[in-house]
Amino acid sequence: MKLKKQIEANLRSFLSGNLKQNALRFLETLGYESDKKIDLQPNTAEGFKAFLKQNSEQLTNEGKAHLDEWETVDFLFQLTDEEISRTKSLFDTSKVDVSDKRIESYLFFAIKLKKAEYRRSELAEITREINRMFPMPVMILFQHGDTLTFSIIDRRLHKRDTTKDVLQKVTLIKDIRLENPHRAHVEILEDLALHNYDVSNFVELHNAWQKTLDTKELNKRFFQELANWYFWAVDNATFPADEEKDADIRNATNVIRLITRLMFVWFLKEKGLVSDKLFNEKELKTILRFKDDSAYYKAILQNLFFATLNSEMNTRKFIAENSGGRNSQHFVHNVFRYRQEFIKPEETIKELFEPIPFLNGGLFECLDKETEVDGTKCRVRVDGFSDHPKNVLEIPDELFFGSERQIELNEIYGTKNKRYKVRGLINILNSYKFTITENTPIEEEIALDPELLGKVFENLLANFNPETKTTARKQTGSFYTPREIVNYMVDESLLAYLKAKMQTETQGFAGFVAFGENQPTMFGNEARVQQKFEMPVSNNRWHGKDESLETALRNLFSYTEDKHQFNETETEILIKAIDNCKILDPACGSGAFPMGILHRLVHLLGKLDEANEKWREWQRLKAIKDTEEAYKIGDHKEREERLLEINDVFENNAS
Repeated sequence: MKLKKQIEANLRSFLSGNLKQNALRFLETLGYESDKKIDLQPNTAEGFKAFLKQNSEQLTNEGKAHLDEWETVDFLFQLTDEEISRTKSLFDTSKVDVSDKRIESYLFFAIKLKKAEYRRSELAEITREINRMFPMPVMILFQHGDTLTFSIIDRRLHKRDTTKDVLQKVTLIKDIRLENPHRAHVEILEDLALHNYDVSNFVELHNAWQKTLDTKELNKRFFQELANWYFWAVDNATFPADEEKDADIRNATNVIRLITRLMFVWFLKEKGLVSDKLFNEKELKTILRFKDDSAYYKAILQNLFFATLNSEMNTRKFIAENSGGRNSQHFVHNVFRYRQEFIKPEETIKELFEPIPFLNGGLFECLDKETEVDGTKCRVRVDGFSDHPKNVLEIPDELFFGSERQIELNEIYGTKNKRYKVRGLINILNSYKFTITENTPIEEEIALDPELLGKVFENLLANFNPETKTTARKQTGSFYTPREIVNYMVDESLLAYLKAKMQTETQGFAGFVAFGENQPTMFGNEARVQQKFEMPVSNNRWHGKDESLETALRNLFSYTEDKHQFNETETEILIKAIDNCKILDPACGSGAFPMGILHRLVHLLGKLDEANEKWREWQRLKAIKDTEEAYKIGDHKEREERLLEINDVFENNAS
């Protein structure tokens, strides 16, 4: 707890004062310090370039380093085995195998950027460009606006050239708020403190960092907490029994639906589309009266799901007051309910619910319905969105904001004498950092990304079904493929596609070479007829070299810094093939495969056309051709709409 308080205090200090001194104090709090320091003079991008020049190095790509965005840059220190050994006993020694890595030391830099916000990819690019200049890994602390980002890169020795390193994945702890840091960020920084690691050299330290910053471990911990909560909720929630009579199945289905809806909302919150106040227990006490033990789910979440996200903006309102008899809006699901639970009903709707966008998908559609049985109309409650006194729906507030406690789950998990902890779902979600940007193989943020939605759904579907004694996902055929498998499927599919394009679209035929023309004999002018044949000659240098072509394509697909092996004509063929690529995923599910394809295509374009010149020119030519066709449309309105569409496509696709 003491270290957390120190971390929070150190973060606040960045709001004023000198970046270098603040950074040194902060790293010292985590246990990292060294006397091996250099003062860059001046501490600007130009000073950094001069420092590189002194060491016979220069930036290969100033654009990717975003030098024009640097306000200041400081070399903090170099951390070597000498510094790490000071924390160990004199008698502690350890031999380390460094055959697959060359980590002799760490360099720590601090860079202050001019703008308040930067994309993850921009910070990753800066990290890569700086790391290209040094034989050892460089850790960078970025300050941008009122936030910090820590950037760490993984490196390994080049398999064929041991004098080179391969720059691998960039990992970022991104957008750490200085004034009020997210709890998850503070805990991650606390976990990085040097005293947590029993290490004696920097290979061990680097491996320890990678383990701490492994998003797989983060996801695993989150899934375990969520699974424990799921079983707790299933035993303590009550849903209407109109449609599903089996209580176990009914509760399991509805709790899964609740989690899925809330997880989606959580990513909307991360994007700033839903107010944090709706998930802050302290703020909620100024919004709700909490007359009902299930006030939070009913008044906040149900109104958010059904009357807000499933209702168009500027049409949102409370259900009309009943002045006797059944209200005409009794079964209308896109109006607010539970007015009596709000301290200031109209003000709350206007401030917290009205700004939220309308989503026309089916996820937030209320499943309560009217149906007809044997000619008689009847109403079936599934979600139980009703403020009628006889509404049986109960999802206690404790399930959302309850403090940590132990519950019995040994029978469910098939364990013995193990203790399982649970806490409120909102408390769980608030303790993790979420990001709306999906992680990729070359850069990732230490946060839970949108792929989590599919994984959560799969894990919940896999839970034991008491009716069939099987997992629910076997019944539905629902499976969400792990990211590693998706990446493999993406690469193999695209590689086969591009290989075929290179073999068919390249000018593969230049003519024939003829052998065996008639020749005169030695003792006369008579021509002797000889066997004659012709050999086709290809100007496609990959003709008959399938393995070489595949090797070149795999090099293009790799995340190394090696240049691709294709000439100008071949590069244009590949870019056009990427532009014309169409993806069909008949079992789309969470969309992991098409999104994986998109990320990979962007990566390939970045290697084929770094300045984006060829891609933009190709899009320009397409737009011209489409525009010429559009002017042939007779109907004026249709023509104008088509021209606007072409312009939008060009602007969004050519940058």
